[in-house]
Amino acid sequence: MKKALLAMAVAASSVTLIGAAQADEVKIGFLGGFTGPIESLTPPIFDGAQLAVQHVNEQGGILGGQTLVMPNADTTCADASAASNAADRMVNTENVTAIVGALCTGATVAAANNAGIPGGVVMVSPASTAPAVTDLDDNDLVFRTVPSDAFQGEMLAKLLISKGITDAAVTYVNNDYGQGLADAFNSTFEAEGGMVSANEAHEDGRADYRSELGSLSSGGSETLVVLAYADGSGQTILRQAYESGMFTQYVGADGMVGDSLVEAIGADVLEGMIATRPGSPDTPGTETFEALAAEADIDPSAVFAAQAYDAAFLLALAIEQNGSAEREGLSEALRSVSSAPGEQILPGEWEKAVELIAAGEEIDYEGASGSHEFDENGDVPGVVIEMVVEDGRFVSQGFLEADEL
Repeated sequence: MKKALLAMAVAASSVTLIGAAQADEVKIGFLGGFTGPIESLTPPIFDGAQLAVQHVNEQGGILGGQTLVMPNADTTCADASAASNAADRMVNTENVTAIVGALCTGATVAAANNAGIPGGVVMVSPASTAPAVTDLDDNDLVFRTVPSDAFQGEMLAKLLISKGITDAAVTYVNNDYGQGLADAFNSTFEAEGGMVSANEAHEDGRADYRSELGSLSSGGSETLVVLAYADGSGQTILRQAYESGMFTQYVGADGMVGDSLVEAIGADVLEGMIATRPGSPDTPGTETFEALAAEADIDPSAVFAAQAYDAAFLLALAIEQNGSAEREGLSEALRSVSSAPGEQILPGEWEKAVELIAAGEEIDYEGASGSHEFDENGDVPGVVIEMVVEDGRFVSQGFLEADEL
């Protein structure tokens, strides 16, 4: 009997301790494509978000000294059911206050519609660029720290025209990301005097795209624009296009910008490939992040790493501003800490921000990827960078200015 009572007492105390430990934690979830067509791009994005969490905890924690933690789940990028299940776990099992992610647009839309919005959870994506995110009926819960592809597609089209490329075949992955980017590219390319000789969707995850490539090349274009993913259909299409000798110039957008793509196909094959990706302007926030990331052994130029840092840091600031780990009121607090007026907060300046918030002062976060003045749809303005494959890797060629193209 004594042993039984002792066991019960130990069990009860264990539950109490676990509950106390959980009470001392504030959770921001992370939804990423750890497997699937962007699996090589996801780790540095996650690292960027985790760096923000590290800065919060190193400088006293959140909400009076609680620990900020970041549970994560895999959306696979391409499977809406997987994304919904991952988001459901974050919202209803992990009971997160907010979510960084998802990354691929389809995953973000599925996660938001099936779990995030019903659960009243604010989501900030650092990588979902498709225009479809703008149109979500989200009760002001879905934001992003990366500009819409309506802008990136326009800039990619103008970049090609500026280089004298006026004839192109376009293939895009058949989802919100690919469709939205292709629509923006095609309309601008043709408006600027270019000709789209072919514009065809393709399904991700297939082993053979030779039939599609034959159709794409039938118009005689030497340039192939592939709007897909570096670890998915985009890689296979480029490999088979090269093997078939159908095109001489390859072009992509942010989903294709990964050195894993070059390594998989060959540096000589992709030398001179042109691409675009969202970037970060030269501001005090971006300079600060570069130093902090380098110190943490994180590549500050990794695609969407800066945007992920901003998503996580902004959510932490919003939770601190909101005064609790409750979900209600967080979107309003997010808008407050991300916009003027207020004293400027740079990446890593958590302790300073907490002191200002405690004193009732307004703050304005100037982020790793620039300022984030969210519009009514949760979208932000942004900049686009030209990328070119040189000596076996994607190299930045600088910012693209709309008025110079």
